[in-house]
Amino acid sequence: MADLDAVLADLEAEGAALDALVADLPDSGWTKQTPAPGWTIAHQVAHLAWTDDASVLAATDPAAFQAELERALAVIDTYVDDGAEARSAMPPAELLTTWRAGRKALGEALRSVPPGTKVPWFGPPMSPTSMATARLMETWAHAQDVADALGVARETTNRIKHVAHIGARTRDFAYMVNNRPAPTEPFRIELTAPDGELWTWGPDDAAQRVTGPAIDFCLLVTQRRHRADLALVATGNDADAWLDIAQAFAGPPGAGREATA
Repeated sequence: MADLDAVLADLEAEGAALDALVADLPDSGWTKQTPAPGWTIAHQVAHLAWTDDASVLAATDPAAFQAELERALAVIDTYVDDGAEARSAMPPAELLTTWRAGRKALGEALRSVPPGTKVPWFGPPMSPTSMATARLMETWAHAQDVADALGVARETTNRIKHVAHIGARTRDFAYMVNNRPAPTEPFRIELTAPDGELWTWGPDDAAQRVTGPAIDFCLLVTQRRHRADLALVATGNDADAWLDIAQAFAGPPGAGREATA
């Protein structure tokens, strides 16, 4: 099992990497459209700030979070977008300060959760380590949208292993949200890490297999690139079908991205 402090260190690094992309933007830069329809760079950061604050609430005041969850269920179709929309209207300097404070508070909140305690969430309750991993995945994915909007290439680090791990673990979830039965047999996933190491999940003799660069798998499961633009190879009909619907994030199936080819 991953160590909480290690995951939080990687989460902090991912936050800092996105921070470096937006810290010196002029106010007009925050209104730049990203690949997510209707979302500007301000929306992307606002969403992360909102979700970090919700995570802090869940970790520090479960009763208050439960009340927030009940409010969310009443407007479930627009709840996430509403949160991003509201905060995106903040002056960029204020939004940046709020996001930075929330990132710091989140680390402190997760470290303070008593051992063995699950943190409530909009989906199943999670351990502090799992919540930190989920926050890293989202931070990395939304940073990709910002980088794409700015036309810059990001450094790919081994921190994406957290994203790949969620992608592998959410196989059956992707089937569920698409109203399809999940395969009964496990898959083998073999990914080449940025440093050349081989990352694997599943039995090594599985007939259904996915192989390729870890960065491509992470871009696929966060739906930041179309499968046709990635160097992933599926062996077996079930593995091939999964790559068309894979998603590491909670909520309904995403629209994904259009192929560039």
